[in-house]
Amino acid sequence: MDQIVLDNVTKAFPTKSGSPIIAVNSVNLNVKEGEIFSFLGPSGCGKTTTLRMIAGFEDLSEGEIRLGEKVVSSSKRKLYVPPEDRGLGMVFQAFAVWPHLNVFENVAFPLRVMKKSKSEVNEGVKKALHHTNLSNLANVYPSDLSGGQQQRIALARAIVTNPKIMLLDEPLSNLDPKLREHMRFEIKELQQKFNFTIIFVTHDQSEAMAMSDRMLVMDMGNIIQVDTPTNLYNKPVNKFVYGFLGLSNFLNVVREDDKVYPDGSKGIQIPLEWSEHIESNEGVIATRPNEIELVRSEDSQGLKGQIIRRNYLTTGIEYIVQIGTQTIRVHTSHQNIHPVGEIVAMKLVNPMWYERESADAEKERNLRQVI
Repeated sequence: MDQIVLDNVTKAFPTKSGSPIIAVNSVNLNVKEGEIFSFLGPSGCGKTTTLRMIAGFEDLSEGEIRLGEKVVSSSKRKLYVPPEDRGLGMVFQAFAVWPHLNVFENVAFPLRVMKKSKSEVNEGVKKALHHTNLSNLANVYPSDLSGGQQQRIALARAIVTNPKIMLLDEPLSNLDPKLREHMRFEIKELQQKFNFTIIFVTHDQSEAMAMSDRMLVMDMGNIIQVDTPTNLYNKPVNKFVYGFLGLSNFLNVVREDDKVYPDGSKGIQIPLEWSEHIESNEGVIATRPNEIELVRSEDSQGLKGQIIRRNYLTTGIEYIVQIGTQTIRVHTSHQNIHPVGEIVAMKLVNPMWYERESADAEKERNLRQVI
């Protein structure tokens, strides 16, 4: 069953110039019951605005939002249900714990607002603290706790009302990398215990890939692709999605006499056939740094280039290779050692082809990040 439905949802913000900024543009989305669904995209893409409309912190400009069978926002019906009546659990980037209340009272707060009885409050808080490993800290104040423990308070407070839907907006970004990874698993365990639906907003690709059943990538207010993490990574629909999900190389190429060359470097032929999906004579070849094999420079089948930099990483060696006027990154094992200055040949293991993107698109993304 669909737990969250967005039907042609649009959000426009007025500006001093008179032309509104379309933060979210006619979004249609169905999130299933019990699903962990991530919103992924750069700053200004519209993911947090979409979450805030689901939560009720922003009213929509057009469209309709349903939570289960209940319509909570509708432009046609002129209907708006406030956040406190939507039955949601929420955890945000700022832990938002009250420093003057101990752990027990922080978690009990939503139940007291709902005017639950003393026994219901005690039972509900006890259960929430147990599931977030805070039972022995009930009387401690937040200032005496670590960042991870404070985030657990926020999680306990969100689940204490037994919500069917949890909204998480960058909930782990203030934690150090090791603790952030640990908290991912704790959130997944909570979801499995309580079977609530999660909308998880993040700009961290690895976080979204690790946690999600499905996810979407947004760009400039539009949903570009919705799929499983595996399909999004392996079958990105365009250059933007490819570049946003993991390390990537983009080599601008041109076609001349049915041969492929790096743009601006007609003396270097690329041993690939032109993609039938690229109608013009200009395109982009996308590759992952770990999907390029360095082979002997004498191998005529390899793409020739010169190593201009070598970086030792914990996972291997990164080479920066000059190909005409462009450069690409290549990741190899620590055993595959080449000196700076060496001419090498490269085999592109799984290249993907995309159309060139207009310069206006990147200007629009940069503008949205400062609005």
